Amino acid sequence: MSSSWVVRLRVWGAALFANPLLRRVVKNSAYLFSATGISAAIGMLQGILTARLLGVENFGILGAITVFTSVINRFASFRMSELVVRYVGEFEERGEQEQAAALFKGAALVEMGASLVAFALIWALAPFGARWLAKDIQTVTWFTLYGWIVIANLIAESSTGLLQIFDRFRRMAWLQVGGSLVTLLLIGFAYLNHSGLAGVLWAYILGKSVGALGFTVAALREAQVRWGGRWWQAPLNRLRPKFGELARFALSTNLSASLSLINKDSELLWISFLRNPLETGYYKLALSLINIVQMPVSPLPQATYPELAREMARRNWQGVRALLRQGSLLAGGYTLLAALCLAVLGKPLIRFLYTEPYLPAYPALLILLGGFLVANTFYWHRSALLAIGRAEFPAQVNFVLAILKIGGIFLLVPRFGYLANAALLSASYLLGVSVSVGVFALTLRRRADQSVVQSLP
Repeated sequence: MSSSWVVRLRVWGAALFANPLLRRVVKNSAYLFSATGISAAIGMLQGILTARLLGVENFGILGAITVFTSVINRFASFRMSELVVRYVGEFEERGEQEQAAALFKGAALVEMGASLVAFALIWALAPFGARWLAKDIQTVTWFTLYGWIVIANLIAESSTGLLQIFDRFRRMAWLQVGGSLVTLLLIGFAYLNHSGLAGVLWAYILGKSVGALGFTVAALREAQVRWGGRWWQAPLNRLRPKFGELARFALSTNLSASLSLINKDSELLWISFLRNPLETGYYKLALSLINIVQMPVSPLPQATYPELAREMARRNWQGVRALLRQGSLLAGGYTLLAALCLAVLGKPLIRFLYTEPYLPAYPALLILLGGFLVANTFYWHRSALLAIGRAEFPAQVNFVLAILKIGGIFLLVPRFGYLANAALLSASYLLGVSVSVGVFALTLRRRADQSVVQSLP
């Protein structure tokens, strides 16, 4: 009986990896997964040292400061990595290198402007963050200081997109690990010297800046190799026929990302605002442990999106279906196994690594696992909609979810605290992912039918 199951698994595995698209995605994501795995291990060690050094309340304040900057930066962002992948890939497929260079140049310029706006907003809103999120006006200096990380990420998104479209995943992996190692070393120094919140923040700023600047330098070198030393002189007016389409895509992804901030990425800020730093600390730890579930899945959208964009341009609908179906089997299988392990071992893990005061994070972890199981299984839902030309739909879904979630947050979180926030996040994933997958499936079927009709004599 056991040998029969082994044979079946081998046959299933051979059939799964017979798809060259999936092999390429797995290969590229393996570079990122290796980096993500190492970075996650490093990040977990960082988290343990930080949690032990700061205590639950200051751990929550740290989360409020870092997420505050991240949310404002992403609010001003136009998700240029997605625009670069979508359109540089299209121009390269057609051999239009001058247009590809102009697109990257334009994306970088827009991102620079957005980053400067984000930096100004962080400085202007830092007193609000200190008073209403950290509940301590004395922390305004740290909110302001951490904002400098936005300047290090001046064109990080455009750079990431360029490295993705040219399959420089190994280089991205090394850069990611390098930044994580720098952060870990600095946090270790802060831990040994009992430097407190100030030492941890400086470690984050310097480590993340090293990683971001590395991505920028790598992308600029790649642009020079691909398009020559004067690529930056490519005239932007070569994009004039696509100005409208590019603007709509950028605005749609920006709106979608901004709404996603409410639905998924500003969790710690809501709890800090409506409750207190102590509960923020519990929830921050629960989100950190969820990284174990996300770790091998999180690189897949980056590796899958360029392949989807190419296959959509070639109208290879069958290849698209096979890639997504098999990718879901891999991601869903891992997530289910990891979720079961965390459910069983989560409590002793928290007690041993983070100490007894952090145990209230465990119920939030259990609630989050359900939502992340669905989100990970269909990790491709947003990338697929972008690649098939439905860039506006994720924004529409996020808009509806934002309205529902804001209502739920103000109704439930003040009364039930961080556990209600965890339940709302899981529900948001369940609803949003289900709707997006359904709409993509219908759109793909319609496009495939149209291709069949057009191919008839």
